Amino acid sequence: MRKFHAVIAEMEKRMKEGHYRPGDKLPSVRSAAEFYSCSVSTILRAYAELERTHVIYSIPQSGYYVVGKTEDSGPAGGRVTTDLASASPDLNVFPYLDFQHCLNKAIDQYKYHLFTYGDALGLDTLRRTLVSHLAEYQVFAKAERIIVTSGIQQALEILARMPFPGGRTEILVEQPGYDIYLRYLEAEGLPVSGISRSAAGINLRELEEQFASGRFKFFYTMPRYHNPLGTSYSPEERKAIAGLAGKYDVYIAEDDYMADLGTGRHFNPVYAYDQTSRVIYMKSFSKIIFPGLRLGAVVLPEPLLETFRAYKGYTDTSLLSQAALEVYIKNGMYGHHRHNIKAMYAKRIQAVYEALQRHNTEGLIEASADSSGIYMQFKLPVTVNLERLVKRLDERGISVVPGNGFYVSGYRDRDKFIRISISRAGFEQIDAAVAAIIQEVKRGSGW
Repeated sequence: MRKFHAVIAEMEKRMKEGHYRPGDKLPSVRSAAEFYSCSVSTILRAYAELERTHVIYSIPQSGYYVVGKTEDSGPAGGRVTTDLASASPDLNVFPYLDFQHCLNKAIDQYKYHLFTYGDALGLDTLRRTLVSHLAEYQVFAKAERIIVTSGIQQALEILARMPFPGGRTEILVEQPGYDIYLRYLEAEGLPVSGISRSAAGINLRELEEQFASGRFKFFYTMPRYHNPLGTSYSPEERKAIAGLAGKYDVYIAEDDYMADLGTGRHFNPVYAYDQTSRVIYMKSFSKIIFPGLRLGAVVLPEPLLETFRAYKGYTDTSLLSQAALEVYIKNGMYGHHRHNIKAMYAKRIQAVYEALQRHNTEGLIEASADSSGIYMQFKLPVTVNLERLVKRLDERGISVVPGNGFYVSGYRDRDKFIRISISRAGFEQIDAAVAAIIQEVKRGSGW
């Protein structure tokens, strides 16, 4: 059992045994990390999962608390029937038999290597396989610059901690942005500033002003299928970001975690426009296969390689998982599964738009016109009580994620929204769920 799951199991056990009672405040992220002998990011992921399953809840600027038990806890004993919150892949479409075949083949092929600790940079044959795999995404790099990590989160944490050329320490992040990473940066006390991003894109003039300040070691961005917006930067924006990085000597940490799920055939990442070796490219394999695989790939510019290797330090990614992924990619199964899941998710996103057209006749919800991947932002009227809305939807068996957690503390220019994810929502559930959301927004806004 991986540490993340072990921590969740232990927390739930302590709740059942009465160590944490309904209404009790849980230990701070840092205190919990020390207690469970794990990283801050593991606790953040554990708390996020417990919050998603309604075991705990969070209060901004305060902490995490145990949910109280009630007699009437909603449908099916409080179980969510329409999951519009989870970012994990659909369990019903995972090719179990295919991947089991890859695991068996990997054991047979690498049976002697599996008894070694392996290379901290990743399985050599997988890294060579990733050269051609990444080239499909217009990321051209030699195997020597590709490092296999325990998911993208590990790569992001290393980049946040390690020193960069020039001695700059501050990190620039999009707002709203990836919530777990934002909480990690704050928990570690790392200097971080936000720049606004909307469904319409980013203000390039403001971005240039930020870069020109000389404060930032890197700009963390999700150019494609942004979490939580669901939108992507235009080719002009991606090219401009790469140009500004070279002009002002700011590195770009490009998180292309949704690369496999897009419908656009000619999407070139920021990396493809990089003429000055300032882009760090990261790709995850969790969103298309399963989160427990915990494998990612990072392509590093030459000046950062040695420092990144030193901070990574040791082998912490399963050799068996790496070997199985290599087999899965090389025999064509990965490409086949990618095609199937991409088409399914695109169909679900389209169903959300069609449901909005049918039910959002008063225009109470503002949704971007080009969301893709698995996420969509529902912007709400300012009169809606976000916490109450989420609670009412939960009582109706619909789980969504409130938008207030996607900002760094103190960031003022915030939108009121909920994030919709279609990765685990049944196609036949989407219309009724969107209709219910609009009903509750009307109810909460006094329409």
